[in-house]
Amino acid sequence: GGRPVLGICVGMQILFSRGIEHGVETDGCDEWPGTVERLEADVVPHMGWNTVRFAPGTTLFDGLAEDTRFYFVHSYGVRKWEMGPSETMTAPLVTWANHGSDFIAAIENNALSATQFHPEKSGDAGAHVLENWLRTLG
Repeated sequence: GGRPVLGICVGMQILFSRGIEHGVETDGCDEWPGTVERLEADVVPHMGWNTVRFAPGTTLFDGLAEDTRFYFVHSYGVRKWEMGPSETMTAPLVTWANHGSDFIAAIENNALSATQFHPEKSGDAGAHVLENWLRTLG
């Protein structure tokens, strides 16, 4: 509805079209096309500090170094971006991370933003992301 939202972890996952956990498929909020599924990695859950690959033009990560680490704790994620180009809306900015394989670490889509990592557990880097998001409220 245009209200500013910052989804965190599961709060990001529910914004996608669907999720599959233990063979059960569940509808999401369908804000973005995509499937939340178990990570493909030797060790799951993905728990600990990891870097991300910032989307070009990012606001959330503005002012942070490329080797900045964020705290993750999750077993599921979106491993494929399924939204194609649109003539009617600006493409969301997608930031990626890797744990065994690539997964979406954050999305910025006008008033709707989300992170798979926990900014509130990510120290100064997470506080910086939250400050950047708050500045968008303007």
